[in-house]
Amino acid sequence: MTVDRPVIGIIGAGRLGRVLARLAADAGYTVLVAGSGDPGRISVPSRLRPRVSAGTSEHVAERADVVILALPLGRYREIPTRPLAGKLVIDAMNFWWESDGLLAEFTDPLGSSSEVVQRHLAGSRVVKAFNHMGYADVEDESRPRGRAGRKAIGIAGDDARDVGLVADLVDDLGFDPVVVGPLADGVKLEPGTEPFGADVDATELRALVDRFADSQRGRRRAAALRSEE
Repeated sequence: MTVDRPVIGIIGAGRLGRVLARLAADAGYTVLVAGSGDPGRISVPSRLRPRVSAGTSEHVAERADVVILALPLGRYREIPTRPLAGKLVIDAMNFWWESDGLLAEFTDPLGSSSEVVQRHLAGSRVVKAFNHMGYADVEDESRPRGRAGRKAIGIAGDDARDVGLVADLVDDLGFDPVVVGPLADGVKLEPGTEPFGADVDATELRALVDRFADSQRGRRRAAALRSEE
């Protein structure tokens, strides 16, 4: 993404959303950010104001070329569908029953949370990324391409071109992209897996993903598959 860079929209002005906005702006992207309330209450550091501005979710969804979802997953139904139709949407959300509530659509051990988001955004192209590393690590670990100690971000998506675009964005924001598979394989980056919360390089991230079957989430999935036999 070095020529004609897309406008990046971020729906969710919490800690991760603000970190991603700063990294994207520092990488040369124009960024639009939406929170849950009055856009005027979103604080944008003065040095970022030429590139970062705030708006409503509808405004961000309409104006941005690529939209990152960084809000609590329990609010996914609030994500506007019409202005996101035909657009690439990056799902950086995770399901936490403690805060999101016991939502039935996220209890299927054979499904991934991003597949639920894709069904809600049926007209969009959803790719999973930026969900498994803590926001503080995302903020602190960004490094230029080729720098020693660079950390990795996992990506899951169904369309090769979209996955490539997200990989370019991950690279521009200071991380090595690791493609884990189709969107359904986003489950390998969710809570209950080794990659979730990991702050590791690309080689180690691939190894953690490959050990999915031994993770808590992987064992739940295997048990569900056995029960269907």
